[in-house]
Parts: sequence; C-alpha cells; structure tokens
Amino acid sequence: MNTDSLVTIDGLTREDMLDIIRMASYFEEHPNHRILEGKVVATLFFEPSTRTRLSFETAVNRLGGRIIGFSDAATSSSSKGETLKDTIKMVSNYVDLIIMRHYLEGAARYAAEVTDVPVINAGDGANQHPSQTMLDLYSIYKTQGTLDGLTITMVGDLKYGRTVHSLLMAMRHFNPTFRFVACNELRMPDEYKLFCDKNGIRYSEHTDFSPAVIDTSDIIYMTRVQRERFTDIMEYEKVKDLYTLRNSMLDSSRPNLRILHPLPRVNEIAYDVDDNPKAYYFDQARNGLFTRQALICRALGIDPLAYKNHRP
Repeated sequence: MNTDSLVTIDGLTREDMLDIIRMASYFEEHPNHRILEGKVVATLFFEPSTRTRLSFETAVNRLGGRIIGFSDAATSSSSKGETLKDTIKMVSNYVDLIIMRHYLEGAARYAAEVTDVPVINAGDGANQHPSQTMLDLYSIYKTQGTLDGLTITMVGDLKYGRTVHSLLMAMRHFNPTFRFVACNELRMPDEYKLFCDKNGIRYSEHTDFSPAVIDTSDIIYMTRVQRERFTDIMEYEKVKDLYTLRNSMLDSSRPNLRILHPLPRVNEIAYDVDDNPKAYYFDQARNGLFTRQALICRALGIDPLAYKNHRP
C-alpha cells in the first residue's frame, strides 16, 4: 500500500492531525495556488455524493490540478461487470492521486493495496470517512480553540454513521468525553465502545436527548438516520424522527457550544436553529475545502509553504 494513502483515520497520529489542521488554516488564508500544475486527480464516486465530491474537486481546481473520473458508477465500466481491482489499476495508469467513495466497507483499503498511486478514502460504506473527520477536527479546533478535554455529544444514527465512527477514533488523542444519544436500534456498535474502553475514553449512553446532556456539551454532533443503510423500510420509518434539535433546546446551553452535522440533513435539525450563532454546520462544510486541499497535498508529498510564490 502507498504510505501516503489516507484509508482510515486510525493511520494518523496526533501530530499528523495537528499538521493537517495547520495546513488547512494556511489554505483558508490562501486558497488559490498553482502547485498541482501537471497533476491529474481521479475522483471515483461509486456512491452518490454532493458535498464531498464537489469540495474535493474544488480543492483540486483551486490548487491548479486537473480532474478526471465519474460521479455515478452507472456511467463507469463497473456497470458492465468490471471488478474494482481492474478499475483501480486502469485509472492509476492515468493519474497521480485517486479519491474514491464506495458503498462497500473496506473498498478504499483494497484499492490502496492494488495500486502504487495514493488513495484518499472519501467514504466506504458504514466504515470510515477520514476526510470528513479532518474537517470536523478543524471545525472543532476553530470554534473551541483546542481539541483537548472537550465533551462531545453524538446524536442519531450511531450504528451506521461512518462520520461518528471516524471522529471517535480520531479524538482518542485528545482526552474527550463522549455522550452517545441514540435509540437501541441505532446505538453505538460494541466495537467502538470497546475502542473507548481500550483507549481510556470516557463515554455514557443515553436514549433521551435531555437538557442535562445538551447543557453540558461543548459540541453536539447531529446525524441523519440514513435510509440507504436500511434493508427494512419499516425499521427506518420507526426510528427516523426520534431526535430533532430545536432552537428552544439551546436556551441554557454553554456559550461555546457549537452544532455540527456532516450534512445532508433531513429533519434532525429544525430550520429555526440555522440563525442561532451556535449553528456551525454550514461553516463546517466550507471548512471541507481547506481541509481537503491539505489532504491532497499531504497525499502527494507537497509542502504548500514551499510554494508560496506559486499563488496566482
């Protein structure tokens, strides 16, 4: 596997994460460069995406690179029965970096193992979403001034939510306290609770999204109940509306509280929250551009500070 690939957040150290945050901060100040001139990046999205794909493609464009790829697997040779291995090996003949989203867990790791071109995992099934995690960390750092010692409440789909799984693993370096708010059908899987136990991470589980939980949180991370992860539509209908954050629920919350959401939302955050200064999810999405610029440069072994004169 190419050592510059980003398949899982577990492969990053605390210093790696802080370096990426510093680089993202630099790109927020200086988003436009020509440091990817002559580089070609493939975006292979076997699963639908709007924010992730567009932010990655915007990141490449703002860095001066070129993009090939597809946003719908139906338009690729996989619809003809081509294997993932063959697709990856074929595409790697043409590009310097592959950014891939796939509906199967482990697909990104497999892709990284069959090519020498670096691979960035843009989400694999219900497994991980490391670029989302890095933009989440950047958002948390920007709003709290630190990543250390925070109380983070995760709400909604904790069973299938790859964003919460990745964030939980990343935060092990920063002494967090987690609250897991979910119904029994969507509670945090045992493997991630065992991960917390192994790494000395404090957590508690709740079925009630109570004032006591909200008012002692630094970050509330809301999630969408993902219909596409359910094989039984009746099971989805039963749990989809259990947790909705409304503006009035924030009245006695901490001044530093910020509301995050990986988006898209359905009805888990009421629209009356949008104008509350504690709502940060649209800024969070914007942070994805700068974070993904940093991840692209890291994967390609490029130090943007060495290219200061390559800004337009």
